[in-house]
Amino acid sequence: MTPADLSRTVLHAVRRAVDEDALRAPVPARVRVERTRPGGSGDYACAVALQLAGPAALPALEVARILRERVAAEPGVGRVEITGPGFLSFTLDAPAESDRTVLAAVREQGLAYGHGDALRDEIHQFHHAREVRAAVTAQTVRRLLAAQGARVRTTCAEPPDPDWARLGVTVDAHGTPPVPLTGIRPVPAGATAGELLERLGPDAARWGLLRAAGHDRAALGPELLVQGEANPLFRVRYAHARARALTRGAAALGFTAEAAPYGESPTEPAAHGASPAAQAANAELAATIAHDAAARPLLDLIADHPGVLLAGARHRAPDRVARQLEAVAHAFFDFHDSCPPLPAGDEKPSAAHRARLAIAEAAGTVLAGGLSLLGIRAPEHL
Repeated sequence: MTPADLSRTVLHAVRRAVDEDALRAPVPARVRVERTRPGGSGDYACAVALQLAGPAALPALEVARILRERVAAEPGVGRVEITGPGFLSFTLDAPAESDRTVLAAVREQGLAYGHGDALRDEIHQFHHAREVRAAVTAQTVRRLLAAQGARVRTTCAEPPDPDWARLGVTVDAHGTPPVPLTGIRPVPAGATAGELLERLGPDAARWGLLRAAGHDRAALGPELLVQGEANPLFRVRYAHARARALTRGAAALGFTAEAAPYGESPTEPAAHGASPAAQAANAELAATIAHDAAARPLLDLIADHPGVLLAGARHRAPDRVARQLEAVAHAFFDFHDSCPPLPAGDEKPSAAHRARLAIAEAAGTVLAGGLSLLGIRAPEHL
């Protein structure tokens, strides 16, 4: 069960409670589920009971108890606890099966992993100045929102800079809008698109413009071109290229990553429980994670990716996506160095190698998909 799955499960529990008249409150459009903070209980936590307590005219603890019994009965949820003033804490059941579901979802959805329809009912109109950072930010926010199902229109105060097209920026219209629109106003870059393209090229320029939060000044120096680990953009792109190289290396050795059993959908479990083949694959993955401690942080980041994309869209914050990609790249290299996905010397490919390769390939896909949303190329070779 992914965080998005768990969010839908909690929302379904709220609807059931309202339909059964156990809870009299408006059903929220969405429910936010987050990883439990250090020192907390369970795998994930949710504050929906506190959110509904006022409208329901009930104590938050009572709302939490109403929801707990409904969420606990759902498949994939091992334990639901009530903590603090009414937080719901979730411990997921069968972690290996959950991990395998995440990996299968990445394999199935490819670069669209993390895209969804959570914002399908929203229409946004953004207006920005004739300034390169504002233009690139608006266009990237547009991509993030569209990936979550929203419809978006962007306008510029003046005719666009012709060089914007080389940065992948398009504008629907320019001039003063007839009604006030939501503005996107990051700290200006202090350079034109042409100057940035000449110094940095399109990929490094976009990363520099988007990596800093909008209220911070963008770092646009020559360090963006350094081909080394100190450069986060290089590290992210190199991690992607390395993941792709592992796939090619495995093919040369005659093996591939573990895949969903024939006849069983990777994202829909069998009606009467996992098949023997799926159980065996789960066991392989569980053994790999138990033996390879560095797998856990990387798998958690891969599972969190859809939530990060949604948060980046909601908060108009491409920098959140960039920081997520940096974290994935860092965890990928830790995993790669301590848990080699390819056999060495006379070693034969094993189930552990297949499971490690599946994790590495999923990380590469997440990196490529995230870079694509930022408008940055993800080279196969670097």
